[in-house]
Amino acid sequence: MTWPEPQPGLVIRYGYLWRREAQQGREEAAKDRPCAIILAVVDDAGRQRILALPVTHTPPAAATDAVEIPPATKQRLGLDEARSWIVVTEANAFTWPGPDLRMLPGQGPESAAYGFLPPGLFRLVRDRFLEARRRQRAALVARTE
Repeated sequence: MTWPEPQPGLVIRYGYLWRREAQQGREEAAKDRPCAIILAVVDDAGRQRILALPVTHTPPAAATDAVEIPPATKQRLGLDEARSWIVVTEANAFTWPGPDLRMLPGQGPESAAYGFLPPGLFRLVRDRFLEARRRQRAALVARTE
């Protein structure tokens, strides 16, 4: 069994480190959560570099700070029934697969992926993230390997 191929739009199980946690000097996430891969590229050294956006149950302070995941998409991905948003104002940058990618207990590496966002939802999330970056409102948290 192998890790899933990282692709934009893939929702993964990941130990996401929030910007505020990183600013407090933490290196490990408080908990694992679903995250959406927004970018997957191969760098000059041949490593797969990923940008992942967190999924949260906390409603955003401003509507432009996050995109709500429709209930049908949550159900298809196997997520819980509570309302959830993909935050577009911060991202974790890491090398795939990295130590923070999480498998389900007792399962193999393939269990780290929930599935893909629908193309239209992915484009909306991507565009909102890019707009937040243009306005310097989206932080990147570089994760250690």
